[in-house]
Amino acid sequence: MGINRFVFSEVEIERLIKGVIPDAKVRAKDVTGTRDHFEVSIISNSFEGKSLVERHRQIYEALGSAVGGEIHALSITALTPAEVERREQ
Repeated sequence: MGINRFVFSEVEIERLIKGVIPDAKVRAKDVTGTRDHFEVSIISNSFEGKSLVERHRQIYEALGSAVGGEIHALSITALTPAEVERREQ
């Protein structure tokens, strides 16, 4: 009998993050196809004036205990719209 565990999808990760950061533009990508290694890109005005650590804390808060559990690896890019605009110049 196998272990019954929740398996995350890109849509579920995006939904959870938007639940904590409603104005966010979120893109999650399953990088291995195993639903436990993800890249997330989040663009939000709520990151303005926050350090990288504070931004990542918001994301970890949204995903709760899944990080380090069902989600084994998570790569985060968390930017403000202004930072995205500067990168595109």
